[in-house]
Order: sequence, then C-alpha cells, then structure tokens
Amino acid sequence: MIVLAVFLWYRLSRKPQAAERGNILGATELRGPVNYRFKDLKNSTKDFNESNKLGEGGFGDVYKGTLKNGHVVAVKKLAMVSSRAKADFDTEVRLISNVHHRNLIRLLGCSNNGAELVLVYEYMANGSLERYLYGDKHGMLNWKQRYDIIIGTARGLAYLHEQFHVCIIHRDIKSSNILLDDEFQPKIADFGLVRLLPGDQSHVSTKFAGTLGYTAPEYAIHGHLTEKVDVYGFGVVVLEIISGRRSNHMQETEYLLEQVCSHFQISSSFHIITKFFLPTKLSYSKCTCHFVKIGVEISRSWHACKTGG
Repeated sequence: MIVLAVFLWYRLSRKPQAAERGNILGATELRGPVNYRFKDLKNSTKDFNESNKLGEGGFGDVYKGTLKNGHVVAVKKLAMVSSRAKADFDTEVRLISNVHHRNLIRLLGCSNNGAELVLVYEYMANGSLERYLYGDKHGMLNWKQRYDIIIGTARGLAYLHEQFHVCIIHRDIKSSNILLDDEFQPKIADFGLVRLLPGDQSHVSTKFAGTLGYTAPEYAIHGHLTEKVDVYGFGVVVLEIISGRRSNHMQETEYLLEQVCSHFQISSSFHIITKFFLPTKLSYSKCTCHFVKIGVEISRSWHACKTGG
C-alpha cells in the first residue's frame, strides 16, 4: 500500500510537462537484443498458424513459438510499420530490450532479416489480466492476487516513468496489456512500440495510441501527452480489477469510470460502493474500498468526474 500510495501521490502532484525521450545512441550500458532468423521464428510458430495465436492488436498479432532448444516464446509480427521506423528499428528495439523490471514483459530479441519485422518476448502461460477478468478464467482471482496485480502494475509504471534512463510513456494501459506470470505477478506489455508505427494511422499514431474507455480525455481530444496518461489508464484498470466490470462494455451507456463517479457523487459510503461492485462475488474489506477510491481519484485528476472539485 505504501509503494502504491507514494507512486500515485508523486504522479498526481507533479506539474504536467511535455513528454521527452532521450537519445540512447551514446548510452554505453545498453546491450543488443538477440537477432533471430525469420525462418526459425516462422518454423517455431508453425508458419504463424492460427492455432498458435495468442492475441492481436494495433501493434500486430502475437503467436506462441517453440524454438529449437525447446524454449517457449511469444512472437509478435509488427503491423503497419512506417518507413522511418524500419530505419530506426534496431535502435528502438535496443532500447526496449534493455528495460528490465519484474513487472515489465521482457523483450528477448527480434528479426529484421525477413519479409516482416518481428519481436520475440518471454512467454506468459497465464495470458492477460483481461482473460481473468472477462474471459475463460473469469472470477478465479482472489483478493490477494488482485491487490498484488495492482501494486505490481504501479511499480512497473513507476520504473518506465522514473527509473529507466529514458522516460517511456506507454499510452495504452489496459487489462489486455497486463500479462500474468506463473505466480500471477503482473507484467506490462507493449511499452515502447508506438514509434515503430506509422504516424498517418489515426488509431495507432503518435498523436493517439490509446483505447477508448482507458484513455485520458485530454490526450484523446488534444493529444496532450504526459506520464499522467498512463496513470489515468491505470486508475481505470484498478476499478476493473476490483469490480470485475469492463471499462468500455458495449452494452453500457457510460464508461465504468463514469458509473463509479456517479455513485461517489451520491455517496462514498462503504455500503454504496460494495453494492455497486457486487458482481465480483467476493467478500469486501475496507482495504478494497480504499483501492476503489484510489482508482477514482487518480482518474478524476484528469477531470473525468464532474464533481465540482
């Protein structure tokens, strides 16, 4: 709780500033990623067979691959890579591969010698947080696991924003971009990839690379980018983890954050909050209520809640 509270206080108390990325060319501590042969990766996924597909998104499709040495990896084929990004591919991958933290997915290497650009990541057998909130593993996370996922995700974001030598803003924090290891510890995925995509594709561009329901209004509307864009998305994910409700459910007229804010406008009492979050079918505690308030407060910092203050 202390780690989370300190991280959130610091992020919310900082004055907004333009996002900056350092020049990594002179960074002597960086090591190069493994350069895989495209043919080997193609064979490892059985020619990128649909039966091996783990997921898909704006950055490309991800497949389960088994290398010749028996090591299982996640193989991502990048989609719609810009001509500029192809020229900068090695530099960008070099940066991402040197991001080491227990709550961030590890980039093992890449392939740029075939018809497509491919990234190779460590494999997470448990899949994404989204799977455990809304998929075939729905309802299987206990409260300790949920709390650990919240704390671990906060730590991963703090590393990207403050502890790595280059500030990395994810821009698309959501449940499907948080993977779970064998001990259900979270690992943030898909960070650092935005600059590999073309700027003229609005849904994945450097101007807007988020997902509706998780994206701060100022970023979606005006393209105003700071680290707090990630903090907003994190707040929404916290509410999803506690409530078991999807932020951008198509059958709902309001996003999850708006629904929660409406309840807080009526009453912030423990009874009202637990009644709203009943679908998780788990027993609640005052600590749970505290996490809900944290999720609301960090998202409300972007004026998403019209509470008059």
